Amino acid sequence: MKLDKKALKDDGFAGFRPIEALEINRIPQHQGIFAVLRPAGFEPRFLAKSTAGVFKKKNPSLANAELSAAWVADAEVLFIGKAGPGSKGNRGLRRQIQEFVDFGKGKPPGHWDGRLIWQLAEAGSLLVAWKELPAEALNEAQANYHAQFQDHYGCLPFANLVRARA
Repeated sequence: MKLDKKALKDDGFAGFRPIEALEINRIPQHQGIFAVLRPAGFEPRFLAKSTAGVFKKKNPSLANAELSAAWVADAEVLFIGKAGPGSKGNRGLRRQIQEFVDFGKGKPPGHWDGRLIWQLAEAGSLLVAWKELPAEALNEAQANYHAQFQDHYGCLPFANLVRARA
C-alpha cells in the first residue's frame, strides 16, 4: 500500500500544516508519530548548506549528489519520526516537533533525525502531520510505517536514514 497523505489521514493522522504556519500550541502534548510531507507541486531544490543546527560538532549538510540519490521522486512522505514521553515523562509531539523546527532554524539539536529536510529550499512549505499513540506502541508503529514505505518504494523516506525497529 502506498504511504501518502490520504493513507495517513485514513490511519488517523491530523494536522497537515505547513511548517512555516505551525501553531505549536495546537499540536498535542502526548507522545505519537509525526510525518513530514511535500505539498502538491513541491519540487526539490537542494541547498548547498543546510539550515540545520550543528550536532556534536558535525556539519548536517550533504553533497547535492547524496541528496539527489536519497530523493524518492513520487513519494509524498519525506520523513517519519516519533515523539516519546522522554525519561521524565514531559516530552511528546508538541515538544518534539518544536525541537525539529528549531533544529531547521539552526539551533543545536539533541539528535539529528530528519536533517535532510533542512537542506531543501522552501522547507517551510512542507506539511507536518501527527498521530497520538501510547508510548508502548511507538517503536512498532514507526517500524511499520518505514516497512510500508520501503515495501512500496524500495527504500526509506528521503530524510529517514535509519530504519526503525520494533
